[in-house]
Amino acid sequence: MKVIRLKTKEYKILIGKNALNNLALEIRKNCPKCNKIAVIFDKKVPRKFLIKIKKILKKYKIFIILINSSEKIKSIRQTNLLLEKLFNLEFNRSDTIIGVGGGITGDLTGFVASIFKRGINFVNIPTTLLAQVDSCIGGKTGVNTNYGKNLIGSFYHPKVVISDNSFLNSLPHREIICGYAEILKHAIIKDKKFFNWLKSNTHKILMKDEYSIIQAIKRSSKIKLYFTEKDFKEKKIRMILNFGHTFAHAIEAKNRYSKKINHGEAVLVGMM
Repeated sequence: MKVIRLKTKEYKILIGKNALNNLALEIRKNCPKCNKIAVIFDKKVPRKFLIKIKKILKKYKIFIILINSSEKIKSIRQTNLLLEKLFNLEFNRSDTIIGVGGGITGDLTGFVASIFKRGINFVNIPTTLLAQVDSCIGGKTGVNTNYGKNLIGSFYHPKVVISDNSFLNSLPHREIICGYAEILKHAIIKDKKFFNWLKSNTHKILMKDEYSIIQAIKRSSKIKLYFTEKDFKEKKIRMILNFGHTFAHAIEAKNRYSKKINHGEAVLVGMM
């Protein structure tokens, strides 16, 4: 299956098996003056992908920063640690930061990119179904505080998003359900035909059928883009994307962001 390319006003989204192979080409096209690349890589992602990324980017000066993602590292403290590393490595605005991981990694990396020297090139490589259908789209970045989730952040577009479904093969079933929650949310708020398609294809998606999961990512991404392109700063219509999230964030906070309930499960409860 060919890689699907969705174009937005500011960036591209690549969806499909082995979409990661386009990484070097996309950096050359979108970050032509780039010399150094910092790869912020979630330790939960299989190490074979890190080896592949290093091989793809062998013509650049690569710096690997490993993180152990959790809601607790989405913090000002972790932001400062990453900023210090970039300053020590003498990065400049023409260089690039790549976030490789789930939504937490993308949110944190995007926020760091948005404030480092008032904006450095950012490439988002989401590795969970949840991140590929939701958090990687729309330019929201942010970190948490004691007062709630994502209350410090910015709106900042990546240069490109690469959603390679090869990453999903290693995800546990619970994580696939977590991503499916956001897919279902998008269908409910916008597309009855997509909702009916999901009723017939849910099992295939949850079993990671390649064709079905790529189609779900594509159609879900298009729905989110419909709202984010019309209302980037979330002042009007984009707020409908928060369906289920008011209760979800409260449930997560009450459980101290523990593994008792993950974000997708909380969103499912919130929608109900």
